[in-house]
This record gives sequence, C-alpha cells and structure tokens, in this order.
Amino acid sequence: MPPCSRRAPEEDIAAADDQLKHHLGFGLPAELAALWRLCGGVDHQEIEHDEEGEVGSGAFLPGGVIMSPIDALRPRLPDHAGQDWWQGAPVVPWLTGDEAGPESGHWVGAIGVGRWGLDSLSGVSAEPAFPSIAAYLDAVLRTVTEGSADAMGPDVPGLVWGCLIWEKPRPSGRCCASPTSVRPPPFVTACRTWSGARRPTS
Repeated sequence: MPPCSRRAPEEDIAAADDQLKHHLGFGLPAELAALWRLCGGVDHQEIEHDEEGEVGSGAFLPGGVIMSPIDALRPRLPDHAGQDWWQGAPVVPWLTGDEAGPESGHWVGAIGVGRWGLDSLSGVSAEPAFPSIAAYLDAVLRTVTEGSADAMGPDVPGLVWGCLIWEKPRPSGRCCASPTSVRPPPFVTACRTWSGARRPTS
C-alpha cells in the first residue's frame, strides 16, 4: 500500500451502502466495497522539496485519487430538492482528479467503469471504458511495467520525489522516468492478483 493511502472504516462502507439503497434504490458495488477495504481514500504527504505543492502524492492512478466513501457519495446522492442529476444510473463515483469539486472522474457499477462529468451526467453509464475496477487497475499495472506509456491516455507515468505521478510529456519528449523503470506501488501490484481468481463475487 502507498503510504498516502488508508483503508475505509467498515462503518463508512456500510453507511454508503445504506444511503444508496435508501435514496437511489441500489446498493454499493461489491467491487468498490472491496477496494475501499484496501484503499478508501488518501492522505497527501508533505514533500520537503515540493515547496509549491505541485506533486499530487496521492494521485498514483492516471484518473487521480481514490475517493473515500463520504466523498464518493457527495456528488452522487440526490440534491436537497430530491433531484437525481445522474437520472437513476446505478453507478458510484470512485476516482477523481478534481478533489476540490469534484466535478469529474470515474464511476463504477455492475456494467463496468466509465468517466463522468457534471456536464454529461445524462448518458453517464452508456459506454463503460473498462469492464471492472480490477480491469482498470490491471491496465494501469501493464502501462507502468510494460508500456506503452500513453496506454491509459495522454498522461504518462513518472517518478517525482518518490511519488508515482501521471502527467503529459514535456515538448522535449523527456519525462520523469520510462514506464519500464517505474516500480508501481505494492497496492497496484496486489491488484493484479485481486483482478483474477480473488476478485470479489458479492
């Protein structure tokens, strides 16, 4: 596990499941509950040499940071007027590069993993990009260990002050490190096993 990650308390996972069932009529995806028991959010680390705070120590996935149960439900539950802007889609946000909002990120549901944004919620579950969280994490691991560096999109992996980050390459073509020289966090490596026979079934 990266030092910035933390497990979600069981009571937070249970509360998220209860709120989804009460307000939206569906429960928490089992795969997301299993992930939260491994990493249910991040605590950004203070990096001595990063005086301007430009290194996202918790954003070790190309999609950003793993959201905690509380943060994940905030954009998903109906508003104060009872309006569900996701139009009943049985999906839950779990990953975002916009912690201050969040206004965009990745969702997960029984049909897989896809992207969401506040300006495109009407068709949010129409086209999943991955069949599962496990498949997404396996693609991340392959990108980091095998390449190509842009297999997950325009951002490529690199190391800065010991943190795995994802950024667009510089115009010169140089990056922090090549994919084959970047060692993924143990958490990402462990997910390769989890994505196979040990994938949760309930």
